[in-house]
Amino acid sequence: MAEITFFTNPMSRGQIARWALHEAGADYEAVIVDWNDKSDAFLAANPMGKVPTIIHHAAGGDRIVSEAAAICAYLAEIRPGADLLPHEDEKADYYRWLFFAAGPVEQAVTSRALKFEPAPEQQVMVGFGSYDRTMDTLEHHLAANRFVCGDRFTMADVYVGSHVDWGLHFGTFPKRDAFVAYAERCRARDAYRAGKAIDNTLIEEMSK
Repeated sequence: MAEITFFTNPMSRGQIARWALHEAGADYEAVIVDWNDKSDAFLAANPMGKVPTIIHHAAGGDRIVSEAAAICAYLAEIRPGADLLPHEDEKADYYRWLFFAAGPVEQAVTSRALKFEPAPEQQVMVGFGSYDRTMDTLEHHLAANRFVCGDRFTMADVYVGSHVDWGLHFGTFPKRDAFVAYAERCRARDAYRAGKAIDNTLIEEMSK
């Protein structure tokens, strides 16, 4: 049995977790989830029926992790040799921007896609304030840094980088220079290319 069972679908946020698994050098077995026929094993692991979800078959028993950001952080913790955890002076940026992407960025992009734009008086009620403010804030950081924590790639870049990568591809992110340059640096990673190749092949096969 592989160390990790990975429930995913190539046309989902599972692509984030696959990239993270490859960056961590994890031993995993992928289980493709059919949207219309979710297995009992999958629903037992995650009653929400959402991917990605992983089961870490640890020595002390199975450990289940869902939510792409949490999976990224967990994999960095259990594979410290991959050097994806933040150094002491990088922790503030690591946690700040990992959760910024999981919170304001995710909310801002989804809300705009669903055609919900909070009015000025509503912005205080929503975690992202406004789409433009969220994009401006992330752009400001990435314009001044090669990666989330400065010059060194960490697991936070898998999650933040996935949002920027997808956003540019699907048009939910503005094509600003800082975003384009950052996405290109992330796309140059061997683990990104390996994971993307697997998912692209799966998508092609499922589309036949």
